[in-house]
Formats: sequence, C-alpha cells, structure tokens
Amino acid sequence: MRLSRRTLTAAAVALLLPLSACGSGGDEGGSTDASGKVEGDITFQTWNLRANFKPYFEGLITDFEKKHPGAHVKWIDQPAEGYADKISADAAGGTLPDVVNVTPDLVAPLARAGLALDLDRSAGRYRSEYLPGAWAGHQVPGLDGTYAFPWYLNTGPLFYNKALFRKAGLDPSAPPKTYGDLFADARRIAGETGGKVATLANVPTIEDFGRYGVPLMNKEGTGFAFDDAKGVELLTEYKRLYDVGALDPQALTATPESAGKKFLTQAVAMNPGSALDLGNFKKQAPGLYKNIGITDQITSTGHANMYVMGVMVNSRTKHTPAAVAFAHFVTDARNQMSFAKRVAIFPSTAGSLDDPYFTEEDGTDETRVRVASAKSLKTAVNYTPVLFSEQMKTALRNEVAKALQGKESPEAALDNAVKACDRLLKQQG
Repeated sequence: MRLSRRTLTAAAVALLLPLSACGSGGDEGGSTDASGKVEGDITFQTWNLRANFKPYFEGLITDFEKKHPGAHVKWIDQPAEGYADKISADAAGGTLPDVVNVTPDLVAPLARAGLALDLDRSAGRYRSEYLPGAWAGHQVPGLDGTYAFPWYLNTGPLFYNKALFRKAGLDPSAPPKTYGDLFADARRIAGETGGKVATLANVPTIEDFGRYGVPLMNKEGTGFAFDDAKGVELLTEYKRLYDVGALDPQALTATPESAGKKFLTQAVAMNPGSALDLGNFKKQAPGLYKNIGITDQITSTGHANMYVMGVMVNSRTKHTPAAVAFAHFVTDARNQMSFAKRVAIFPSTAGSLDDPYFTEEDGTDETRVRVASAKSLKTAVNYTPVLFSEQMKTALRNEVAKALQGKESPEAALDNAVKACDRLLKQQG
C-alpha cells in the first residue's frame, strides 16, 4: 500500500464478498497444520509496493528461497486503486493468493468467510515475537483467533504552530496534554483571533472516540456502542468548538489532505501527522517549519492509536507450511527492521523499537518524531474496529456533521450513527 498515506485504511470488502461464503469454515481445501516441510509454489500479493520497493522484495524472496530450497514464491503487486475489489473477486472466484497483504478491515470478512488462516492455531508459537497490541490488530470480534501476522505500523504525533499559540497568549512550550487542555486552548485561540484561526481542522472520527475512552463495540462484536454518555460528551465539546470557530468550518467536508493544507498555510493551529510531513513543511512552508511544535497524541486511555498492516495466509492454500513460513519471514524482526530503515514506518516485532534507530535523537526534527512515535507504539492500540467499514465511517461522519450544524443533538446524532452502523454490520453476514 502507499506508505505516504497517514491513515492505512481500506474499502468495505465485506459488502462485496458473497454472503454465501460466510461461515464456510477454514477446513475446505487447505490444511491448518503448518508444521510440515516448507516446500511448494506459493503466491505473495502486496499492495502498491513494487514501484518503490522492488529490490527489497526481490531480495526478501531470494533469501527465503535460499533458506528453503524446496519453496518458490511468485510475487504479485496490485495497484492501490481497487485493491479491496480485487481481493473480493479473488475470494469469490477461489483465486486468492496464498499470502496476502491486508489491513484489519480487509481481513475481517475473509476470516468470517473461513478464508483466513487462524494463526493462533497454526502459528501460535510466533505470537511472543510481536507487540501485543499489534498481534491483536487482526483479531475479529465474535471469532476466536488471529487472522494475519502484524507487519509494519504507523502512528504520529500532533504538530502545532508555536507562533499561533504565542499570539493567543499561550505558552508555546506547553502544548495541551489532555482533552480538557485541548478544548480550553482551542477556545482561547479562537477568542483571541475573533474566530479567524481554528485549532482543529478535522471532525471526530471513530479513532478519536476510541482515544477519548468511548467503548466502540460490545464485547460480542454484534453491535456498536459509541453513543454512550462519554461519546455524547466528546461530540458536545466539538459542537462548542465549532460554534466559536475553534473547529474549522470546512472540517465537515475535510479530508486528511485538505486538513493538512490548512495547517500548512497556518490557518489552523494543530494537526496530526508523521515524520513524512516534516520534509514537506521544510520545503513548502519554511515559516511554519521554524515555528513547528511536536507533541504526543492526546488520549484519555494512556494508549496512542496505531495503524497496522498485516500479512494473511489463505486458509485454502495447498502449501500451508510454506505460506506460514513465508508470512512469518516477511514480518520477522530482521526483515521488518530492514524495511523500516527504507521508509518512515515502524516494525511490529517485540524489542525492535528499542533499537538505537528508534531511541536515539541526533538533533533533527525527523529523529525527534521517530523516537516519540516509536515510544508511543510500544503500548499503542488500533482503535478502529476491524468491522468498521468505509460506509460506516461515512455514516458516522454524516451524523457528526448534523450535530455540529445544530440539525440534531449530539445524542440523536450518535444514536442514529450507531443504528446505521449496526444495519451495515448485519449486511456483512
């Protein structure tokens, strides 16, 4: 997948996978036993990685085949556009590759259809090699098991504009650390600028509700729960920000890219980002770059949000030992560290984030962001429910917009969002 995207999301493959596949189980065609000899021809599918990382993956495959002379890996790389559709078509047609690059929301319908190998059963011996939060990233509510090896992770800090904080009479060396601080500072900046400078350019997403400590789903995974009192509290606070100009009015239709441009032009005071953004600031907005502040994600839970990529094994593969061995090889500590040094992502393997590359600063902003992000990832979680599809994100966004505009109360908006998401959940089978 394109590594420059801040949010590693995917389309709603659940709506495309035939419902007749649901509940078919994982025993048809393949074996769950990964303990046999590593041999046979397998296919490995990545997500828009060939253009920038062809030598890396070719070397990876060569190393694996040298280690296991009886195995052969055919690498397939699919474009970013239509990736979910391609997986759906392959799943329906019985042509799903043996090893597949996935995100949690992509793996969920495949697991429920019995097409994703349960690694707790087949490869549980590797579990301790990964960060607990990363391993849990591909678990599906309502199912027992883990359905993909965690691969690379991403997260990022909050950037803030020290000059805008200073102009509002706020200490630029003391950015907000709690939601209470954030809301108070945002109202202060709006008040001091007559509503001309907003602090935030994004409406709250499902990840924001998670960071605020809102329960997102019931334990059974059969329904959503973000319309509870704490969820209403968060949306009410955002409504107050919107009313005084502390939340940019264009946030109702903003994308991460458009919100980033608002921050780049110094129209808003804070924005989430990653180390990838710093070079962009330096090149396109030197005035902003010299005033850039970097702080941790704000969370009420003590756990930052992570975005996680995974490597899934097709439960119908004819070569389970080889497919599992290769999926583990791609995601082991040595190869993840090698990949992380080529691009601004983070390994999901336990202990890797203690490497000096992720712990020692050299005085540059880039290493400062990398070190801070790596530290937060040790205990980070993926707040986006694996069953939360793109359609559900749209339903939540639409209801949040109605609440901010005063067309509905925060309570009614979240109740309606939960009802819409629950209906979509039932359609997933």
